[in-house]
Amino acid sequence: MRKLTIPISEQEIRALTVGEPVSLTGVMVTARDAAHKYMIDNFIKTHGAPPATEAALYEELKKILGGGVIYHCGPVVQQTDGKWSFVAAGPTTSIREEPYQDEVIGHFGVRAVIGKGGMGAKTLQACQDYGAVYLHAIGGAATFIAESVKEVLTVYKLDFGVPEAFWVIRVEDFPAVVTMDSHGGSLHKQIKEQSAKALAGLL
Repeated sequence: MRKLTIPISEQEIRALTVGEPVSLTGVMVTARDAAHKYMIDNFIKTHGAPPATEAALYEELKKILGGGVIYHCGPVVQQTDGKWSFVAAGPTTSIREEPYQDEVIGHFGVRAVIGKGGMGAKTLQACQDYGAVYLHAIGGAATFIAESVKEVLTVYKLDFGVPEAFWVIRVEDFPAVVTMDSHGGSLHKQIKEQSAKALAGLL
């Protein structure tokens, strides 16, 4: 298993190949549909000149996401004495972010995206162009994954709702598998093609 510390260098990312297990340690951020659309509308469409009300968050996200990791996750959280913690932290289906992910990777310099189910051609191309990977997390293991979330550092845009907010978390030995690499390899594409051939043979 390859152990990676966030922020991750492009060299480390380009050394990874499809099928390789990794563990991540460092600070990452959760982002789902609302968060991705927000980044596109406020930061990317404005060419890095966000509305004044969003400028501070833009600077924070640039720090976190440069060489960083986005986790497609809608966590179950609890708050005790004003401090947040993750109760469950399973991956959500990633393909919903396909319209946005390539631009977010390119604009912020994201090195890894974590989720489940894989992503499409645009994201795969962005992985090649910018030096990024897609990591598949274990579906159905939300409480197990939450054990690797050691601390919730802060949360942004909680008004989006708990699942859709940006949760900034510190993780230790977060487990995942490379299923889309920076060389054009995609385990999801391979399985789809193999399944289509098998189906054709049955018909």
